[in-house]
Amino acid sequence: MLKPYELAALKSIAKGIAAQFGSGCEVVVHEISEHSADHSVVAIENGQVSGRALGDGPSKVVLEQLSKTDNGCSPPDHIGYLTRTPMGKLLKSSTVYLRGEDGAVNALFCINFDISALALAGSVIGELTAIDDSSQTEPEQIPNNVNDLLDELLARSVRLVGKPVELMTKEDKVTAIRFLYDSGAMLITKSGDKIAKFFGISKYTLYSYLDSKQEDKSND
Repeated sequence: MLKPYELAALKSIAKGIAAQFGSGCEVVVHEISEHSADHSVVAIENGQVSGRALGDGPSKVVLEQLSKTDNGCSPPDHIGYLTRTPMGKLLKSSTVYLRGEDGAVNALFCINFDISALALAGSVIGELTAIDDSSQTEPEQIPNNVNDLLDELLARSVRLVGKPVELMTKEDKVTAIRFLYDSGAMLITKSGDKIAKFFGISKYTLYSYLDSKQEDKSND
């Protein structure tokens, strides 16, 4: 059974937690004793969440603990599980077992946070943010101008190859340049000069790589 100063301390903690997280956060203290089976709630804040009040009976988890007080069981705290009220509210709950000097559980400190609106919002947000293209691994960049677009395409070509330009072989550069061609980078005015400089090759070499691409296509 809780001592008066213990109950006073738990009431203060409950009040502080409830105030911190708002009206959707219910905090309940259940006393575990031979006299508490029907009236275990000795402190409660924001009882409107579950509809309970002082003197109300225990929840399922309290009843389970009451049934174990005589067999020496010492249950671990139960953190972050889901519960539902009779009115259908979905709660994220945590139960902390408080023990007396003899090690026996004499109270349960329970937090029940109403996440009904959050769960609904999460479902709506998930639907709104879902994309049809499951193969897309990153968002498409929206460039301010064609120079930014070319810079982004060059960066993508490097990511495609998977190594910096300094370590690229001829085959790596051909792969990167073919990506740029297929992405339309060569349609940007004076892009050839920038691409050639980026890969450390001449424009002649750049166009020879493109010619080899066309030859490969004709052989397909």
